Parts: sequence; C-alpha cells; structure tokens
Amino acid sequence: MNDVVDRLRAIDWTAWQGDSFTLLGVSFGHPLVLLLLLSLPLWSWWRRRHARTPATIPFSLTGMLAKGPRPRVAWVRVLPLLRSLALAAFIVAVAQPRSGARATRVASEGIDIALAVDISSSMLAEDFQPQNRIEVAKDKVKRFVLGRTADRVGLVAFSGEALTQVPLTTDYPVLLAAIENLQVGQLEDGTAIGTAIATAANRLRTAPGRSRVMVVLTDGENNRGAIDPRTAAQAAAAFGIRIYTIGVGSEGMAAVPVGRSLFGLRYENRPVKIDEALLTEIATATGGRYFRAKDAEALQRIYEQIDQLERSIVEQRAFVRYTEQFRWPLIVGLLALFAELLILVRRGVLP
Repeated sequence: MNDVVDRLRAIDWTAWQGDSFTLLGVSFGHPLVLLLLLSLPLWSWWRRRHARTPATIPFSLTGMLAKGPRPRVAWVRVLPLLRSLALAAFIVAVAQPRSGARATRVASEGIDIALAVDISSSMLAEDFQPQNRIEVAKDKVKRFVLGRTADRVGLVAFSGEALTQVPLTTDYPVLLAAIENLQVGQLEDGTAIGTAIATAANRLRTAPGRSRVMVVLTDGENNRGAIDPRTAAQAAAAFGIRIYTIGVGSEGMAAVPVGRSLFGLRYENRPVKIDEALLTEIATATGGRYFRAKDAEALQRIYEQIDQLERSIVEQRAFVRYTEQFRWPLIVGLLALFAELLILVRRGVLP
C-alpha cells in the first residue's frame, strides 16, 4: 500500500509543455478555454438567486404549473445539474483534449579519434604504483573509450614500429578487448613516435567525421622509425587532424626493466627521459595540447580534460503524436442535454 501511495505522490499530475497544458496525462491544445469552468459556480449562484426572486418564475417551471401538478423538488434540482454538466463538457471539448506519446529523436555527428599507445619496454616501469605504466595507461584509455557515445575510435600500438590494432569503429566492446590485450613485446622495441603519428593519420585522413583527433601516449624519446615526428605532425595538420600528446612518467629516477633473470624481469633505476619539447611542438603544430602525467591520477585527469575538449554535438528533436479526445466530453455534453430534454418532455414542459 505504501508503494502505491509513493508512486501516486511521484506523478507529475499537471505540467505545462510549450503551448499545451497536461492534466492527468491528457494535454489540452487550448488550455485557456478551461478558465471558463470557473464561471460555472458563479452562473449557478446567479441562477439560484434569480430563482428565489418572488416576482419571477423560472421558465422551465411555467409549463409544469400550467399543465399539471407541481413537479417533485428532486426533478427541479436535477435539471440545473444536467445543464451545468453539459456546459462543463462542452468547455472541455472546445479546449481540445488530446493524448499522445512524446518521442525524442537524437541526431549526433560523431568525431573520429585515433588512440596511439606506446608499448615499448620502458612502459613496464613501476613508477605508477601499484601498477606499471602500461597497465595504468590501459585502464585510463578504456575509461576514455567508455565515455564516448557516437564517436568512431581506433587504436594504434607502437614501439619500434607501429601497427593498427583496431580501425576506426563504434564497436566499443571490440575496442576495449583490444586495449586490454596490449602487451609489451608485441612489436620491435624502441619508440617510433613519427611512425605512430603517420599510421594513425593514415586512418584518420579519409574519415568522414567533422573532427579528427589523435591522442598519442608515450613515455620516452623518439629513437626509432624512418619518419620524423615533426614531418608527420605537419602532414597530420594538413589533413585537419588535431593531436593531443601525453608524456607519462614520474620525475627523477624510475625502476625500468633491463633484462630477464631466473626470477623474472630485472629492473634498474634509470632517469626518466621524455622529450617534452618534441611532444609540445607536435601538439602545437596541429592545434592540440601537450599534457604531462606524473602519476595515475594525473593521467586520469588528462583523459577527462581531452574528453571535455572533444565532445560530439548531439541534437535532440522532440515530437508528440497526438490522438484527439474531444469526442468524449462532447458526447457527455450531448447526453446531458438529451437527458434534460427528456425530463422536460416527460414532465409536460415541452410538447
């Protein structure tokens, strides 16, 4: 019982929607006409006061007095009620009651985003505790993808070479699975930033979207590949591609894997080297921005900033399909008038 009461309280019994008024789920095309209902009590009061004047006799009773015995008081009271009901029903019918379902059509023009992720051996550095760089990067990239809606997103993995893992797609489950499967050692070791940009730009240059965006995440310096990163950035800018670059890694020293032993990877503390000048130049040349992530929280905030900078334009168009309901109050009004006429005829007031 309490659940029913709570649901009734939660209902929006009345609401204005544009030029229409909604009452109990029924909207009215001409809601101002309903104000005439307020005049019915005034009319009823005036009628009763006028009927009590000694010098006048209601027209509806003169025929009854002339043709027969005085009618019962109950019938005299029913006639004004029927007339009031008929007037109220006609007012409601003129107000154009209607019912319908509101639907919203969402039209969005997605943007095209290529995510280039560094999977070189240095991404195993454990300065992003409790995980290493690659695992933290995968987690934040997946969160970024989950925040998209109608955008086409692709994935490029790179180290000493670059390889497209997933072309531009809206199939986010496939994309998320590919991100999860990124592992250090899948490609030749090294950091080929120029090759990564060229590979991602090749996917974006023919994309039909209104906006083309590339996000390059790396933790090192360009030391592999035949394509200069600056040249690749200029080519991307010519195709209208905006590049956001992210340098990941703490400051100072970090435990970086340098080989394997009987007990697994062998780590050494080495200085963190990120070519921030190059990454800044790449971003500036294409109208993007450079970000530095020194820990996992900073990397999360960076992807959130990029997410806000690159949002799809979503256009909503609402329309309502109405079914006119004026017939029902019109029928009620006509029935009330018919009942009043029938009573008058049976009482001999009308021939």
